[in-house]
Amino acid sequence: MNTMKQLNDAMQYIEEHLCDEMNFEHVSRIACCSEYHFRRIFSYVSGMSLSEYIRKRKLSYAASILQAGNEKIIDIAFRLGYESPDAFSKAFQAMHGISPSHARKDAVILKTFPPLTFQLTLKGGYEMNYRIVEKGEFYMMGARGRIPLIYNGPNPHTANVWKKLKQEDLLVLTEYTKIEPRGILNAYSNYDDKQVEGTELDLVVGIAMEEPMPDRFKTRFDVLPVEASTWVVFTTIEKRPYETQDTWGRIYSEWFPTSGYEMTDGPEILWYESFDFSKPDFKTEIWIPIKKILGESK
Repeated sequence: MNTMKQLNDAMQYIEEHLCDEMNFEHVSRIACCSEYHFRRIFSYVSGMSLSEYIRKRKLSYAASILQAGNEKIIDIAFRLGYESPDAFSKAFQAMHGISPSHARKDAVILKTFPPLTFQLTLKGGYEMNYRIVEKGEFYMMGARGRIPLIYNGPNPHTANVWKKLKQEDLLVLTEYTKIEPRGILNAYSNYDDKQVEGTELDLVVGIAMEEPMPDRFKTRFDVLPVEASTWVVFTTIEKRPYETQDTWGRIYSEWFPTSGYEMTDGPEILWYESFDFSKPDFKTEIWIPIKKILGESK
């Protein structure tokens, strides 16, 4: 199975149906993966949501139509799926800085947004060490909070969730950490649909437990049930600043497109060997729930 070709076939389908109501289920079938997986891969690689990409391609296409002929603005608006000429004009103005009617004039400056394709690029030369793990269902117990997604650099909002756990809470949780990944974890789930920087997700700071949370803790801690799954686990040694973040990005941009796996709709978990971040060469693990792509024989 040529995963890269299938991803690009899906992008070609999007390009050929810009003026149609987009059938994302069909797009994901062309890519031979779930819609969830395709959207996540796209957002990590491109830095924007799939919907935002399609919007920009439509408005770029609209600019070429306006400059090439005399088609009415109202017809262009409806052809591109806008509910009204006013909605189209506002979107066009926001991207190009001028109105659609002004775009017909000579010597105006317009923005172009070319189609995107998936490519496998050789760069960096850094190894990624991973293993595949089968785990039954388990439960995350700890503190939950909603935080913005930040791809590069530290996320100061993570600390707000950690602060919900007092020292005695951490001692209790440490006593109950019996299964892998062992210790205090960060679990990320319920991403906004856009899944781009600035949108939000749930963070649970806590431990993995094989059994449901004891009744006596139900008013003290939050719980996140996690379904049985196959997990890919990437181990990172922090020899460079933000190496874990870099590895996370490379998992989506480099490993998934050629792995024969796709992610499932479960939490992504970050394990730290130590919370002394000044410690040289400290180890982290990134746990992502996955499944084999249908028809993939790797």
